[in-house]
Amino acid sequence: MIDLKRMRDEPDVVRASQVARGEDPDLVDAALAADSRRRALLTEFEQLRAEQKAMGKDVARASGDEKQALLARTRELAGEVKARQADAEAAEAELTDLMLRIPNVIEGAPPGGEDDFVVLREEGTVRDFAAEGFAPRDHLEIGEALAAIDTERGAKVSGARFYFLTGVGARLELALLNAAVDQATRAGFTPVITPTLVRPEIMQGTGFLGAHAEEVYRLEADDLYLVGTSEVALAGYRSGEILDLADGPQRYAGWSACYRREAGSYGKDTRGIIRVHQFHKVEMFSYCRPEDAAAEHQRLLAWEEEMLARCELPYRVIDTAAGDLGSSAARKFDCEAWLPTQERYLELTSTSSCTTFQARRLNVRERVTVGEKTETRTVATLNGTLGTTRWIVAILENHQQADGSVRVPEGLRPYLGGLEVLEPVTR
Repeated sequence: MIDLKRMRDEPDVVRASQVARGEDPDLVDAALAADSRRRALLTEFEQLRAEQKAMGKDVARASGDEKQALLARTRELAGEVKARQADAEAAEAELTDLMLRIPNVIEGAPPGGEDDFVVLREEGTVRDFAAEGFAPRDHLEIGEALAAIDTERGAKVSGARFYFLTGVGARLELALLNAAVDQATRAGFTPVITPTLVRPEIMQGTGFLGAHAEEVYRLEADDLYLVGTSEVALAGYRSGEILDLADGPQRYAGWSACYRREAGSYGKDTRGIIRVHQFHKVEMFSYCRPEDAAAEHQRLLAWEEEMLARCELPYRVIDTAAGDLGSSAARKFDCEAWLPTQERYLELTSTSSCTTFQARRLNVRERVTVGEKTETRTVATLNGTLGTTRWIVAILENHQQADGSVRVPEGLRPYLGGLEVLEPVTR
């Protein structure tokens, strides 16, 4: 959640962030009012408690009618203290509910909605298939010819938007993810195989149970959630802990299966494996000092671009508009690869700076020295995709050849036993 002190000190900044996101700025005023009520009630409670304690001493010294009167007042005070404590707790609950509904304060993101992103740069060369003398096939047609993707049997076994990756399809996904883990390890990340089921407080702590809760699968019998990204488990990994960041950020690269309900996306990218319910992903996750978050964000983006270059994909980098950010993100950069058959860009990676929003919810802190005192403060968290199943779509379409084969990018060949070309399978 956002910093309550910041909301008190800079309410206009938080209101402006709400407006830029397309959210309700009146939530800020409601939260400030709840905070004022809570503090006033706590003050009353503490005053009554102080009077109650003082009266206990008076009762011990008194006798006769005076003592009886004091005892009567003590009983009356006990009821008032209990009532005021209940009122303060109710105000605290109201404030917490309101604070959980306010998304992170944006930091530099352009205002507007999904279509208001800013293109920062374009990299690579888009192929001219007409000049090469053939029309590009889409990834599913290519994948079926390679015996790499099987959506019919995926639907038979599990329903719509499920699939099998078979043969070179399975090998290609493993090559992508292993290349991502190797790159992350070289950059100093600790590789982690994460749980894909998490407790409600961890899912809520990362901000995934707000406006987009309908995207999350829940196992009601066990009160557990299936993650849509290993970011969730990695954010919870150090929850309730005090970190030592003296030597720089603590970085993890999480490999996990991911699950998304894709609620409300009917009719969008339903062909093939662009928008599916289950996929695999390697996700970078960083805990760092708040003042280092902006620089760390740029580093995560650079590592994503390094991976895209390894796969020889033409792409663009966009600065995502505030209204298209998740509730935890203060800023997000997406890398979108060119998709020849649809003549559009397709998101392959995103990297978000969540500032202290997640860590405050999950109570992740560090020790800092202020003057002669040592105290704790909330850390910042960031995340970024380094490889996922969807990349197969862009690789197949951008590296296809006229005969239906697919050239393997040089950066992935060591992970495919040196294989240079994926050949169609004769059925």
